[in-house]
Amino acid sequence: MDPVRQIAQAVLYEGYLLWPYRESSLKNRHRWTIGGVHPEAYGRAHDGNPWLMRTECLLEAGPRDVVEVSVRFLHVVTRLRAGQPEATGEEAQEREVSLPGLVLEDLMHGPVIEKIDIPARDRSPEGGWRELCGRIEASARRLRPDLFRITVEVVNTTPWPGGGREEAMRRTLVSAHTVLRAPQARFVSLMDPPEDLRAEAAGCDNAGVWPVLAGPEGDRHTVLAAPIILYDHPRISPESPGDLFDATEIDQLLTLSVLALSDREREEIRHGDPRARAILERCDSLTPDELMRLHGIMRRTEPHE
Repeated sequence: MDPVRQIAQAVLYEGYLLWPYRESSLKNRHRWTIGGVHPEAYGRAHDGNPWLMRTECLLEAGPRDVVEVSVRFLHVVTRLRAGQPEATGEEAQEREVSLPGLVLEDLMHGPVIEKIDIPARDRSPEGGWRELCGRIEASARRLRPDLFRITVEVVNTTPWPGGGREEAMRRTLVSAHTVLRAPQARFVSLMDPPEDLRAEAAGCDNAGVWPVLAGPEGDRHTVLAAPIILYDHPRISPESPGDLFDATEIDQLLTLSVLALSDREREEIRHGDPRARAILERCDSLTPDELMRLHGIMRRTEPHE
């Protein structure tokens, strides 16, 4: 998988379900806690629930260079079972809205706007979801002859009929993040900008996300603006056999914990979220050699002298 996509997927599912991966566990009864862009009316009525996400970053480029923008998020799905009138749980559908081929010179004259418009689906064997409405605005400002500040704003305008957090989260862009690509230009690290660009980097106003350089070490063609703090060029460990939805833990600890689940807990997971079921099946199928690879490894972090 593309290394940027691999990291973006880890961001998308961070905290999706946490060990012990049972939906009945206390920590999994309060889901969708990371990177939410909530309905504007709900956000204005409830402090700490933003309805706008803004990414600002610096790009060394010419006016005819092109930027590609992708906004990705999860859409909460209400799970239904045949013959059961009430929802039996929640899962999520991946969503992505892209703005390809944005020419910087055009972005300087006004924002390019792309709508988010996902109609509701009431009931089906695959579950139902609420409608989602919003917009993505991309613009650029020229700071120097060869330096631009790119701004991408995501606003959730989904109507909110009232109700509690559960209803609001079904109308929220969950784990929302933005990926920007500039094949012919180079982004500037906001974490460690060059001395002569520190003032411009400090002037970037990000809300709800923090942009870092993504892709192979040294590559500056891609930025990932994530709702969790990352460093430039984040990577997934090659020893990791798959996502466990908790990047703050370590794979070995979580894998051994999954293997220690009781028969009753395993049965609940098998009848719950399919992504949790996949984790259980993957951990059960690991070979002794694959488990040993999780035990630890020493890597040189400084170049050889």
